Amino acid sequence: MAALAGLATFPGAFSMTSLSHAATLPALQALKPSPRMPVLFVGHGSPMNAIEDNAWRRSWQATGTELLARAVQPQLILCISAHWLTRGGWQVTGMAQPKTIHDFGGFPQALFDQQYPAPGAPAVARSLARELKSPATGGALGVDEGEWGLDHGTWSVLKPMFPKAHIPVLQLSMDYSRAPAEHYALGQQLKTLRERGVLIVGSGNIVHNLRASRRGSAANEAYDWATEFDTVVQDQIKKGQLGALQDF
Repeated sequence: MAALAGLATFPGAFSMTSLSHAATLPALQALKPSPRMPVLFVGHGSPMNAIEDNAWRRSWQATGTELLARAVQPQLILCISAHWLTRGGWQVTGMAQPKTIHDFGGFPQALFDQQYPAPGAPAVARSLARELKSPATGGALGVDEGEWGLDHGTWSVLKPMFPKAHIPVLQLSMDYSRAPAEHYALGQQLKTLRERGVLIVGSGNIVHNLRASRRGSAANEAYDWATEFDTVVQDQIKKGQLGALQDF
């Protein structure tokens, strides 16, 4: 898995409470048991990476090629994008045909013309929303049946990976009113989905402050605070210090 080695993959990141009875859920029975799917974290960077020929886009293309070359391909993609923030509860997209959202400004028209017509999976979304438990309340998650869709944190990465858009995609929001530890606890519940052919993708950036960006800067000209935080996060992940990672 040469291309996957270039991305952050966490085979054991979700290791506690999970959907252990996933095979008995009616909507999830349509997902066949499979070898464990990887979990990907992709620093998607600029939306232009979706259409520009650069090292990042080529690495995503290579990752998609490797995943599709497997004997068992992903049956469903669950993407957690840093660009879908909700307050007062987590949401799962539940529409049959999620729209492509161009949630950015100031870019060339060619980027706004991009579409990613991957289907949704409404029945699976409703089942997941019922069975996943909010770490804050213990209640079910919400189902968004029309307001959101696939934002650029999702489609700008998946379009190079899976250009045919043939794999159903769900998005799971981030509740920005809740602590990082609660997001981690919710993520732990997703473990069994990996054994039902679900590819889990986290898309965002470890450090992101667009207002402080300096155009034309070289890679070694990052702010000290950005380099420090990025280094600390990488170190904690590599050492498996996931408790400390939640307490930044």
